[in-house]
Amino acid sequence: MPFNFIKTEIEGLILIQPEIFKDGRGYFFENFKKSDFLKNNIEVDFVQENCSKSTKDVLRGLHFQKAPYAQGKLITCTKGSITDCAVDLRQNSKTFKKYLLFNLNEENKHSLFIPKGFAHGFLTLSDEACISYKITGAEYNKEAERGIIYNDPELNINWNLNFKPVLSDKDKILPELSALHKEDLF
Repeated sequence: MPFNFIKTEIEGLILIQPEIFKDGRGYFFENFKKSDFLKNNIEVDFVQENCSKSTKDVLRGLHFQKAPYAQGKLITCTKGSITDCAVDLRQNSKTFKKYLLFNLNEENKHSLFIPKGFAHGFLTLSDEACISYKITGAEYNKEAERGIIYNDPELNINWNLNFKPVLSDKDKILPELSALHKEDLF
């Protein structure tokens, strides 16, 4: 099997390690294969794919779309290195408000599957990083767009920051989790 699917302590959040074939010419690996995902109970129907490029110390997120426009994501760092963060916003989940951090980079070629019901963000560790993320569920919907400030005191995410990250104007004014309405969560 060309993938190793690693279940995390948060139900539905799965780290995916591809099998990489290397030789003198370079490397080859499968980044996604629907039949293998289905064998591992990950049912996906991608509706959109996004790519972003960020410079060092850029922090994007934490972003999500509220129902019925909720999105699942398959995150891959194709260049550079990032700390990727997924926060469980499913109110009935035993891991509600729990987060996990992952190092995704061009060397390990790991991907992260984040199901619907999570907020997502990442911090760029390298001089630049390119991210590809396939989207399940709904396409982008501006009215359903929501977010949580990266340094929310209730979540207390350990980004391991000893500097002020670079944020977009939009991300600078994201609310704390406590300011969101219950109907914005899952």
